[in-house]
Amino acid sequence: MDPGTADNPPSDDRSDDIDPHPPPGPAFGYGADELIDLFQNGDFEIEGRMADSSNATLLVVVHDEWPDGRRHRAIYKPGSGERPLWDFPRGLYKREVAMYRLADQLGWDIVPPTTIAEGPFGEGSVQAFVNADFRHHYFSLHEEGIGTDDLMSICALDIVANNTDRKSGHCLLGSDGRIYGIDHGLSFHAQFKLRTVMWDYVGEPLPETVVGGLEKLIAEGVAADVCSLLDRFEVDAVVARAEALLEAGRYPDDETGGRRWPWPLV
Repeated sequence: MDPGTADNPPSDDRSDDIDPHPPPGPAFGYGADELIDLFQNGDFEIEGRMADSSNATLLVVVHDEWPDGRRHRAIYKPGSGERPLWDFPRGLYKREVAMYRLADQLGWDIVPPTTIAEGPFGEGSVQAFVNADFRHHYFSLHEEGIGTDDLMSICALDIVANNTDRKSGHCLLGSDGRIYGIDHGLSFHAQFKLRTVMWDYVGEPLPETVVGGLEKLIAEGVAADVCSLLDRFEVDAVVARAEALLEAGRYPDDETGGRRWPWPLV
């Protein structure tokens, strides 16, 4: 099979065995530490390219000691497949990892385990594929009252990390009943650029888990493994947004007249 390139990976797709609405069970095959170890040290097999992605976003299986060792699906985003943007520097994949590490520091288990690894097209982010019910997205989850605590944590994380692209489809209902946020490359800009569909919590008080995470972040400062992926202005902005959100004690409103919504919405 032709290995392709980051912009034009092999077109054959062997992902038909993904269950779009799996039965209850673990969202991941291994714990976070073991997944990260596997992604950093395992071998990659490309299954296909994720549709409608502006940058190279590849579904892969990472395995070791094939065929009897560990194996797990993941989303691999190589830096070599990124399209240049005028307002973000190259290396968006590092922001994917920074979001996972920031959520971990806050104590919010809402981002799939993500790390930097060397894949077939060079260095990029590798994020654990979520065993999820893909019939759901943010709008349906909110309407049905599913995973409200996780959704409110994702909303707060987006504000602190300045996510500019929280579409409805970026909230996944894991088979473990938890909600996971994905697709965070356009985050952490020093200039406030929040764009999100999650405006249903406007004016609501921050949950205790959100308050506790923000207090921890402010007391400790941004963790070194997050700082290593961002510049100083971006790190300072994370702290400033956390302080402002904690001081307000409530979810903010969109005062721009609607410019803080992404497109498409899903």
